[in-house]
Amino acid sequence: MTVPPHARGYEGFTGHVGRTADDSTPAWPETVSATTGSPNIVVVVIDDMGYSDIGPFGSEIETPNLDRLAASGVRLTNYHTTPLCSPSRAALLTGVNPHRAGYGFVANADPGFPGLRLELSDDTQTLPEILRAGGYATYAVGKWHLVRDANIRPGSGRDSWPTQRGFDRYYGSLEGLNSFFHPNQLVSDNSAVDVDEYPEGYYLTDDLTDKAVTYLKDLRAHEPDKPFFLYFAHVAMHGPLQAKDSDIDKYRGRYAQGWDTVRENRFASQLAQGLFPPGTQAAPSNSEPGYDVPAWDSLTAEQQGRFARYMEVYAAMVDSVDQSVGRVLDTIEELGELDNTIVVFTSDNGGTAEGGAEGTRSYFAEFAHVPDPAWERDVPHDEALIGSAKLGVHYPRGWGQASNTPFRFYKGQSFAGGVRVPFVLSWPAGLRRESGDNGVRDQFAYVTDLAPTLLALAGVDVPTERQGLPVKTFDGVDASDLLRDPEADSGHTEQYTEMVGNRGFYRDGWKLLALHPGANVDDPRWQLFDVRTDPTEIHDVADLHPEKVAELAAAWDDSAWANTVFPLVTPAALVTRRPAEQALARPVRILPGTPTLERYRSSKLIAFRDFDIRAELDGYAPGDEGVLVAHGDPQGGYLLYVEDGHLVFGVNSYGRYTSVDAGPLPQGARVIEVATVVAPRLRWDFTIRVDGEDVAQLLGQVQLVGMAPWTGISVGVDARGPVSWALRERRGPFRYTGGLRSVTYSPGPVGVPPAAVRAIEREAEFAAD
Repeated sequence: MTVPPHARGYEGFTGHVGRTADDSTPAWPETVSATTGSPNIVVVVIDDMGYSDIGPFGSEIETPNLDRLAASGVRLTNYHTTPLCSPSRAALLTGVNPHRAGYGFVANADPGFPGLRLELSDDTQTLPEILRAGGYATYAVGKWHLVRDANIRPGSGRDSWPTQRGFDRYYGSLEGLNSFFHPNQLVSDNSAVDVDEYPEGYYLTDDLTDKAVTYLKDLRAHEPDKPFFLYFAHVAMHGPLQAKDSDIDKYRGRYAQGWDTVRENRFASQLAQGLFPPGTQAAPSNSEPGYDVPAWDSLTAEQQGRFARYMEVYAAMVDSVDQSVGRVLDTIEELGELDNTIVVFTSDNGGTAEGGAEGTRSYFAEFAHVPDPAWERDVPHDEALIGSAKLGVHYPRGWGQASNTPFRFYKGQSFAGGVRVPFVLSWPAGLRRESGDNGVRDQFAYVTDLAPTLLALAGVDVPTERQGLPVKTFDGVDASDLLRDPEADSGHTEQYTEMVGNRGFYRDGWKLLALHPGANVDDPRWQLFDVRTDPTEIHDVADLHPEKVAELAAAWDDSAWANTVFPLVTPAALVTRRPAEQALARPVRILPGTPTLERYRSSKLIAFRDFDIRAELDGYAPGDEGVLVAHGDPQGGYLLYVEDGHLVFGVNSYGRYTSVDAGPLPQGARVIEVATVVAPRLRWDFTIRVDGEDVAQLLGQVQLVGMAPWTGISVGVDARGPVSWALRERRGPFRYTGGLRSVTYSPGPVGVPPAAVRAIEREAEFAAD
């Protein structure tokens, strides 16, 4: 039977459909809009910056823009994060405890357990997803580090990439760290940025700030009323420490006094600002082996001079971050919206000890931790280059201790030095302080509280489903009451911590803490602190309150099961990778013009193994020149090039560059090979061949392991950071001008004992955070 025209329509369409538009009624889907007057939200997260590194928390470093925020806002002096980066970022963006969000460690592992999934699951929703559903524009710039390193390459899953997790636009680094002058790879939205050479004067913090400002200006040119969420996750302060000369010059000579005096001065400033009650004691200098810091006066003059330079660079980087904050604030103010913008400034974890006792000018060599006394962890260089693009440096842990004033220990540990960080929040239109309120809040708060608090302040409803699945509920609490009222009680009364065996449990002013004991990851040596009277965790009262130790230890265990913390893993267990990753070590033929291969993919072709590189030419002709293949940058790599008719192979061993001239390249040469064989003591022997004939060797070169080479493989050009500074200064990226057909990598067997591989990769994973 024919259906009458008036009875027809289309499923889900709310208008009326007739035969023509004249006898039909249009209808449009409802547009989601934020409530009129909804505040903008800016969250600025710094990497590896300790409690005392900004003016509002006691620092001597110049931070006028952060001072300005603190003057109009509130400071949470008892705010805690996780001990490492990816877990903190996951907890911040989801409001879910880190293991339950899948991030019990950094996104540079894959041991195969629920709490260590290291990708956001489909039932975990993010703050930008919720805000976007509530009518916000959402932008992210900077460090992401919520994608497993194996999934950063093209063709991999993008479920945990920023634009798949609620951000309209993204620009930055998916990695856990990067060079500030020559980033190994930047991503714009869903694609890597293909660039041979960064412009003169390039500095990553400035680039990220430029992009953030552009996003906001672009939005306002098109949408005058739509509120925005800007997540600005700085790559600073993670090593390698690098800064612009103009910023370093401001701090020349300021740290000759040493870390002991800086620490004393910072603590005095903290007490004067009311961050701690009178009578609070600063923790004594860390003395435990591997964490210990010598008295500054016990160092040689040469050590003091070099160590002070490291801190000058660090201070310059903090200064540049403050400048970045100022540029963002100035842009919002110019738009007339600063009063109604919530601005949060915080850090992902405390200052770090990863520079070791003496710091390093060879960043990736330091983190390789090769058990060989001949291994150079600190390749000597002119100290005037410290902080420049030519070096990857990190400070000695004495400065990490000063960064964490007045607390004990560092990033990675559950003690306050690892997890208690600065927190400033300003919202002039919505959080006006009463007379006599200095804005200091000493109530306990945790990183998972930020998402529910911001949503409550913005008045945005939280969806209960994501992609048809019930979402994980928040573990954090709305802390907006204590932002408004200095006398309000904290709603966050208990919280577990765990990171590779370092663990803790907070409940109602008591903190139970344990460092990883060594061999047995499940044998905690508990210490107990009453942080209401002992905020710096100096006085262990475990022997006085055994019943409290037992109570909190049992609570930790219950919480660990509830949050998928088990199984506990040792650092050695974290080097396990899923079997499918073995495919990344298959031979690959790379054509000229292929964008630089991603770092992790590139590493699998050479790490700990023999490998052959085969460059195929159309036939060398006199005058042809340029780079045939390059892998790495100033912090480690190798390259093969033709210059002035000669074939040259060079190796950059964590900053120590060596090359061999293989002689004139014969006219008509078609195949150039580099045969690489693993040699004893973690070395490589290189043999260069032309059309099957050996023409040169470079023997006994240290292997590039851990996170090196940092920049991936480029064919026909030395892209991004230069493997050879001298060549870059002479010839730039030096594209090959002749007929280069392809470069093929053929990985051979792993030639390093498995135990040594595991040890080195374990340390590299910690360095990647």
